Amino acid sequence: MPKKTKKQFGKEELKEEFVVRGHELLEKVKELIKEGNVRRIMIKDEKGKVMMEIPVTFAVVGAVFAPVLAALGALAALVSKCKIEVERK
Repeated sequence: MPKKTKKQFGKEELKEEFVVRGHELLEKVKELIKEGNVRRIMIKDEKGKVMMEIPVTFAVVGAVFAPVLAALGALAALVSKCKIEVERK
């Protein structure tokens, strides 16, 4: 469910959470990044512990993004279910 929160300087940010299975993780993250209005992606386990945090503004820069995808692929192999928290502009 999207949640609007106030940020500094009066700007709003929107946070959403998605629950996905391990094998869907990589595809969902790629899809979110292609949307273009994502600022940060946090991958959490079933208990809510942050396993990985991706500042998308940096991750979109070509060669930097490849290792992030590789790490996501390895993480997806380890988890059965996880939450993706997305912070949008």
